[in-house]
Amino acid sequence: MYKPKERVTYKMIKKYLEAKYGFKVHTAYIAEVKRELGLPMYDAPNAVEKLKQPKKHPTVEKVEAIKDALKHFEVI
Repeated sequence: MYKPKERVTYKMIKKYLEAKYGFKVHTAYIAEVKRELGLPMYDAPNAVEKLKQPKKHPTVEKVEAIKDALKHFEVI
């Protein structure tokens, strides 16, 4: 019987990164990496038109860790 793959949440990715790498990442960093990779994004119900502060970009180390997590969860 076919069972659709469970949707990978940002919470799952954050938990994996903290356990494996020992640091926390902001969900915006995960979204940025997903966007760069051209992965499908879901509309955020809390999205705003204009940000209060300019967007910070993740470090190379964090980008690589996020990509590792996405591979772990078979997103990429």
